[in-house]
Amino acid sequence: MLLERTGFRPLARWLYKVEVTGAERIPAGPVILVANHESLFDPWILALATPRPVRYMAKSELWKHRLVGAAIESFGAFPVERGTGDTIALTRAADLLRQESVLGIFPQGTSKRLPERPYHRGAARLALSTGAALVPVGLSGTRGVPRPWGRRRTVITVCEPIHVEPAKPTVGAAKRLTTVLEEQITRAAGPAPGG
Repeated sequence: MLLERTGFRPLARWLYKVEVTGAERIPAGPVILVANHESLFDPWILALATPRPVRYMAKSELWKHRLVGAAIESFGAFPVERGTGDTIALTRAADLLRQESVLGIFPQGTSKRLPERPYHRGAARLALSTGAALVPVGLSGTRGVPRPWGRRRTVITVCEPIHVEPAKPTVGAAKRLTTVLEEQITRAAGPAPGG
């Protein structure tokens, strides 16, 4: 994918003063990185948590513009119809996890500053259906337009993985896992760092 071919990772770490803690906690095999969502730039920042390629579901509206869709796909994204329980996208995500890929998910669904941004259960459902490990990740310092000059530190905090036994992805089981994810991500993201 493009991130691996362009040398984006070391350049972005330097430009955006990215500090990664806990990267060694990301296990081998199928992994779902689950993070808070503060900026449209978050997928590029989350990808710095691991040298492995990270795949993402992105809102299908972006594919209405062919060039935009092609650019997004070059970074490893694929479309999802938000709010519909898109079975095609979920099946593709599950297939990637069965191939031991890394999937990045932002369960809040949007980076817009809304009064409430509840965590959706998609990541938990995928973990239950595939047995992939869930890794909570807190992002801080990503809010706003990504400008290298005058930026505060950007911090990626990787939490301990949650190992999930494959099971029927019931609403109750997915809710319980999602609650745990939200608590850990909120704690890891903390207040926006200065500096």
